[in-house]
Amino acid sequence: MADPHQLFDDTSSAQSRGYGAQRAPGGLGYPAASPTPQAAFLADPVSNMAMAYGSSLAAQGKELVDKNIDRFIPITKLKYYFAVDTMYVGRKLGLLFFPYLHQDWEVQYQQDTPVAPRFDVNAPDLYIPAMAFITYVLVAGLALGTQDRFSPDLLGLQASSALAWLTLEVLAILLSLYLVTVNTDLTTIDLVAFLGYKYVGMIGGVLMGLLFGKIGYYLVLGWCCVAIFVFMIRTLRLKILADAAAEGVPVRGARNQLRMYLTMAVAAAQPMLMYWLTFHLVR
Repeated sequence: MADPHQLFDDTSSAQSRGYGAQRAPGGLGYPAASPTPQAAFLADPVSNMAMAYGSSLAAQGKELVDKNIDRFIPITKLKYYFAVDTMYVGRKLGLLFFPYLHQDWEVQYQQDTPVAPRFDVNAPDLYIPAMAFITYVLVAGLALGTQDRFSPDLLGLQASSALAWLTLEVLAILLSLYLVTVNTDLTTIDLVAFLGYKYVGMIGGVLMGLLFGKIGYYLVLGWCCVAIFVFMIRTLRLKILADAAAEGVPVRGARNQLRMYLTMAVAAAQPMLMYWLTFHLVR
């Protein structure tokens, strides 16, 4: 029953009930939002299957790329050549400058695998050749700058010439090993490492040339040329001639003589290239 003193009917409760019923689906008094296209796409089973298929294709592509990269650029093998420490670098530099004092040139093996360079000073590495090449380019730029001849083009020509000669050396040695039919464990990376050690002597020669002129240049470069010649002879003979002895090839046989000549030629080419790539940097 209505209150006799009430002038108008109270309809607020009915309106609030109807208004609340209309707003209930959306919550908080707002109408319900329609699902976004992204949510609808993710909720679709076909889209989920497409995403799974795309992920599998990406994984297969990554695996294929890794295999091809490892095929042409053996990253796992490169890690071995950079496994060095400070003590190894110091001992190796001493060996490059004073190879006459070293007696044991055999590379150490552990279960038919050569030990890491940091454990064996005779093992080849790529850290010293890489750092020596970069330092050589910087020293060449310094030498050109002191003579007022520096230019980016000339410095780039200096670096590209050194790389070109290194590439020609590696290709020539690989071709010679194939023609002489040498069965050796000497790899292409080993050749790059051994041939890259000459940059150490080149740096020393140019620096002494900048400090003491032509006399210092020729004295230090001459010492480094003889040192690298002895180093290459004693190192490569174990890689090239040792297999000949293991095969039972006579010492004075024709094939063994060719291997000796090849070893001597590679060792003799290092001093010539050291002079060719540095003589114009000292005046």
